[in-house]
Amino acid sequence: MVAAEAMKVPRSTGLNKLWPDARTALEGIVRDGMMMAIGGFGLCGIPETLILALRDSGVRNLTIASNNAGVDQWGIGLLLQTRQVKKMISSYVGENAEFERQYLAGELEVEFAPQGTLAERMRAGGAGIPGFYTRTGVGTLVAEGKEHKEFDGVTYILERGIQADLALVKAWKADTHGNLVYRRTARNFNPLAATCGKITVAEAEIVVEPGDLDPDEIHTPGIFVHRLVHHPNPERRIEKATTREA
Repeated sequence: MVAAEAMKVPRSTGLNKLWPDARTALEGIVRDGMMMAIGGFGLCGIPETLILALRDSGVRNLTIASNNAGVDQWGIGLLLQTRQVKKMISSYVGENAEFERQYLAGELEVEFAPQGTLAERMRAGGAGIPGFYTRTGVGTLVAEGKEHKEFDGVTYILERGIQADLALVKAWKADTHGNLVYRRTARNFNPLAATCGKITVAEAEIVVEPGDLDPDEIHTPGIFVHRLVHHPNPERRIEKATTREA
C-alpha cells in the first residue's frame, strides 16, 4: 500500500471520520518499514480489530512503540507470529513465548524503555518536543549510548520523543468527528499514542453523533484523529467476572 502524508489523508465526507471497517480504515496509510505507536496495557485497551487488520494487510519490517508486545495468539503477539515486526520499543514483554524466541534468536530488535519514560517519550513527541532529560535509567543498560548531562549536581540522560508514522488506539466512546473518551484503566497509553502519531486511527465500542459527548469528558480531541472504526463487541480477554456464592 502507498504511504500518505498526514495532511493528505483522505477522510470521509466533511468532518465525519467514521469508516466502514478496520481494513478500509488502514487502506492507503500503511506501508512496510513504518514506525508505529499502539495504545494499550497488556491486553487492556488494545485496538484489537485494527491490529487484526494490520496483520491482514501484510505490511512488514514494522517498528512498534507499545507498552507491551501482547501475548501469544493475541494483540501485538499476532504480528510477531507473522514476522511483521522488526523492532519493539517496550516496557514489558513477558507472557509472550514467540517474542522471547525471536529475541533470543536475534530475529527481533528490542529497545527497552522504563514505563514512565516510554509514556513521556510519546507525550513529548505529540507535543513537538524532540527530547527531554530524566534520571530514570542512569547507571543501567538503559543509559548506554545516550547523552549524559548534570543539572544541579545530578546526572540525567537524554531521551528522544517518539513521533510515529501511524498510531492505533482504542477508545470506549467516540463521536463521528473523532473525539475520544477512554474508560477506566483503558485510559493508559492510548491518549499518548493518539497524539504522537502523524496519522491516528481509532476504534471505539460506542459511536455517537457530534454534540452527544460532554466536552469535559473528552480525553482526546478529534483534531488528533484522522479515521475512526466502530467495534462494538471487543473480546475483553483480560476481563473476568467474579461473583460470590449466594
